[in-house]
Amino acid sequence: MEFQLEQNLIEGNMSLKIVAISDTHSKHRELIIPEADVIVCAGDISYKGELNIIQDFADWMKELPIKHKLSIFGNHEVGMSCGKKRPKALKMLKDAGIIYLEDSGVEIDGVKFWGSPVQPRYYDWEWNRDRGPDINYHWKLIPDDTNVLITHGPPYGILDLVEDSFENKGRDLHQGCEDLARRIKQLPELKAHIFGHLHLSSGVYKDCANITYINAAVCTEQYRVENEPRIINV
Repeated sequence: MEFQLEQNLIEGNMSLKIVAISDTHSKHRELIIPEADVIVCAGDISYKGELNIIQDFADWMKELPIKHKLSIFGNHEVGMSCGKKRPKALKMLKDAGIIYLEDSGVEIDGVKFWGSPVQPRYYDWEWNRDRGPDINYHWKLIPDDTNVLITHGPPYGILDLVEDSFENKGRDLHQGCEDLARRIKQLPELKAHIFGHLHLSSGVYKDCANITYINAAVCTEQYRVENEPRIINV
């Protein structure tokens, strides 16, 4: 059965400790996850949408002693935007108690989360959208009162650099989304933006508006786990 995407609400009014991960690419069991109120995964759980990896990720998340678990998909979740694998994968997450976000949100202890898996077209992977009106359609759905934004890809100019290689010659090495960056400036209540996608730029940055940006990719360009999960309090 298709997983119903909806605005979820979890009651409460306390501040939250969030641990953020992304781009685990089947290596989730190599991670040491600290105590937290919420764990957020910003996508790329698998290599090419392998259901056995999704199931193992769901089982692993279920085992974690963290009350609230959120996830989106990423461009490596091939076949998850439509097709036969999608309902199976979504059921795996739901059965593990993971709240899956896809242009949808959840409120936890008064903190409003919003998640979307789309990113600007990146080769021929999943969840691609053309820059401009096509992708901006999704960013316009982000509520103005969002506190924590979860997307797979970064905004333009923030933790979004790719390697200066022969493959990227002639390309802007900043591969984040300009439309997303503009939308973020319109979100007055935003405290944190969690993403991944570009392994090279894993890290944390706080801007002059006091928004904390987290590229939570744990894997390197060589798909080795070398970056620790990121922690933030909101």
